[in-house]
Amino acid sequence: MIPRVGHVLESMKLAYATLFVTDIERSLSFYEAAFGLRRSFVHDSGQYAELETGTTALAFAAHDLARTIVRTPYRASARGEPPAGFELGLETDDVPAAYARALGAGAESVSPPEKMPWGQTIAYLRDPDGVLVVLVSEG
Repeated sequence: MIPRVGHVLESMKLAYATLFVTDIERSLSFYEAAFGLRRSFVHDSGQYAELETGTTALAFAAHDLARTIVRTPYRASARGEPPAGFELGLETDDVPAAYARALGAGAESVSPPEKMPWGQTIAYLRDPDGVLVVLVSEG
C-alpha cells in the first residue's frame, strides 16, 4: 500500500548521506582538517568510511564501490565541472572562522560569508571532489 500524500512514515529517518569520491583517505583527511569532523567508521577495504556529524553520518564511498552498488551511471563531482544539484550543509556558530579554516585545508571558495536578510550567515565552498558545501549559522 502506498501512503497517502502528506503521510509521514514514523520509522523513516535520514541515516546517512554518502558522497561518491575519488580518494576516501583524502576526503576523510580534508573533512577532518576543514570542519573538525571525526572518523566513526572506516571499512578495512578502504572503499567506504563515515564521519560523525551528530544524528546523521556523512559517508564516503569510492567510485568503484559506488558503481558496483548503484548499478547505474552517475555524474561524478569534480572541481573543474559545475557542482551537482545539491549542497552539503554544515552548521556552525562562527561561519567566518569555519570558512577560513576550510580554505586553509584546501577548500575552494564559492562565496565568502554573508549575513542573509532572514538572519543566517552563510558561505559556500567546494571540497576536493567539487562537492558544494554550505556553512551556516543561525541568526
